[in-house]
Amino acid sequence: MYGTIIKRVPKPANSLRELAQRLVTEGPRKKEKTTRRVRVLFDDVCLADSTSAYHVWEHDYYPYYYFPTSDLKVDCVKREPIGDDNAVSFATYEGPTTSTNTALMFTKGELKGLTRFDFDEMDAWFEEDQPIYQHPKDPYKRIDILPSTRKITVKVQDVVVAESSMNMFLFETMLRPRYYLPQTAADWQYVKPSQKTTVCPYKGVAEYYDLVVDGNEIKDAVWWYRHPTRESALIEGMICFYNEKVDIYVDGEKEQS
Repeated sequence: MYGTIIKRVPKPANSLRELAQRLVTEGPRKKEKTTRRVRVLFDDVCLADSTSAYHVWEHDYYPYYYFPTSDLKVDCVKREPIGDDNAVSFATYEGPTTSTNTALMFTKGELKGLTRFDFDEMDAWFEEDQPIYQHPKDPYKRIDILPSTRKITVKVQDVVVAESSMNMFLFETMLRPRYYLPQTAADWQYVKPSQKTTVCPYKGVAEYYDLVVDGNEIKDAVWWYRHPTRESALIEGMICFYNEKVDIYVDGEKEQS
């Protein structure tokens, strides 16, 4: 019903407690209101539905969604104050089959009147009617995927493990470029399945491979997207080698670290 749902272990209470106290005393890095409709579901119940949510940067890397407490669709049955000034509390919601006690409700400070749900503990998040994964997208970052005939050669210990001149170059704000090659470009005698998966809000669910060359194993050095997000559809089924774990040559010139 909600697309791919990957459940993760929620943050320890002590970690959330420290975060809450820091946000009360220091405030977030920044916050900005969004006009997007944002919804969050837990245990098949919509906990919040808002067109007045905020992007809140708790750190420098990406934002989280905070909801006006008035836009919550359920009652939090129990609140546990954090600190002596009652500026923020843990809030517990008891659903039909399970419960969560990791919501943070702010009643003072820069985040007064806002509620934060732990992204990883929820079942599903939506911007408008589009599921979002891992964390909200940063409105100040973008991805460009461009076809390129520049020759990409991937080596491990001077052994060529992949080579192609029919590639997609992925450029993501503030990150090094990634080179996506057709699967047929790899020498599959060196490529072995891995159990690892990761989730990217911009690209989707990635599956991984290990590289084994002359008996030396490089864990999770290759990834691909079986069903990428719509904005990253151009890399569907293509493989990418972890630049930091292999040697990559672009038109014969070795890429610098």
